[in-house]
Amino acid sequence: MRKILIVGAGQSGLQLALGLQSQGYEITLMSNRTADEIRSGRVMSTQCMFHTALQHERDLQLGFWESQAPRIEGVGMSVAAPDSSRAVDWVGKLDGYAQSVDQRVKMAGWMETFAQRGGQLVIHGAAVSDLDFFSRTYDLVLVSAGKGELVSMFGRDASRSPYDAPQRALAVAYVHGLGPRPEHPEFDAVRCNLVPGVGELFVMPTFTTSGRADILFWEGIPGGPLDAFQGIKDPAEHLALTLELMERFTPWEYARATKVELTDANGTLSGRYAPTVRNPIGRLPGGGLVLGVADVVVANDPITGQGSNSASKCAASYLDSIVSHGDQPFDEAWMRSAFDRYWDTARHVTKWTNAMLAAPPEHVLQLIGAAGQLPRVADRFVNGFDDPSDLENFFYDPEKTHAFLAEAAGAAS
Repeated sequence: MRKILIVGAGQSGLQLALGLQSQGYEITLMSNRTADEIRSGRVMSTQCMFHTALQHERDLQLGFWESQAPRIEGVGMSVAAPDSSRAVDWVGKLDGYAQSVDQRVKMAGWMETFAQRGGQLVIHGAAVSDLDFFSRTYDLVLVSAGKGELVSMFGRDASRSPYDAPQRALAVAYVHGLGPRPEHPEFDAVRCNLVPGVGELFVMPTFTTSGRADILFWEGIPGGPLDAFQGIKDPAEHLALTLELMERFTPWEYARATKVELTDANGTLSGRYAPTVRNPIGRLPGGGLVLGVADVVVANDPITGQGSNSASKCAASYLDSIVSHGDQPFDEAWMRSAFDRYWDTARHVTKWTNAMLAAPPEHVLQLIGAAGQLPRVADRFVNGFDDPSDLENFFYDPEKTHAFLAEAAGAAS
């Protein structure tokens, strides 16, 4: 039986651990926190998982909260005009529904499942020196802990990382009490509100430790009016600032939020990081090699909502690469090929995310505007959240965009 060590118990590390466990591998999972500490801790992300990523979970019988989490059937887009009215407002329908489950709920539950199924769970914050020792006793060591000392083993790939500084300041609040959405009360959707030159507000339904809730998520251009959360430690002050900015920049969303309250004292999060692609193989002082997983090696800004989706897709890709490799050694060539296989999916996410961080070119503005009149355009755009590779066909190149818009207009007439 092959022995594999996975360091980090997030979406990718746990999904991969549970998948390998189901295939008969002897898995050790290292986490710096217990399941109870995760469940009672601070929110970790704004996860909205689309159909393909959810299906990876279903394939492993891990969709434990699917019946409880809200079904997200669409993605809506609004663009603020200079007078804070809405210049653009539309919603596209997803082919397969999306869902958001608070990672505190999911990671704690999955960790307990892993242990119940006989996996070895080690509660310990790993250092490079620990991995130097472990690399000699395991067939493969995977690093899926995306912060801290371990990440420094994986050098930045400058050719795939156009930004060397954070492009957004991030601020999250989980809330109860958001009013019904007047535009489409019959179904749930993620709403993306673009405030040109300022940033973005995302509003999404989620399932958290206390049941159904909503996430209010500001992405602010650094140095601008939304870049105001640094140093705020008090959750109530964080929520008050979130609402104040909504009233100023997205009054149509604020109108629903006048009675919200935080889901819990740990329901806020703020920070920033530079989107970075790293070299996938880490070299240990003793000569051993480790393979980076998900956002350890491909960390995108959350503006396109791809973090947990990419983590799920990376875990599924690595699972297949490991199982299909049989008893052969997990050497450097295999590690490179496993990452390259994942990068074939991830590159589309990175390209799209980096494009969305920049000011949109004229043809993209035309695309977003046309989606308000042409449901086919709106639907295709929002299904790009599930399959970003399709954006190559209509999003980046002005000629392809105009051809698609002409085709969609012709079909609608």
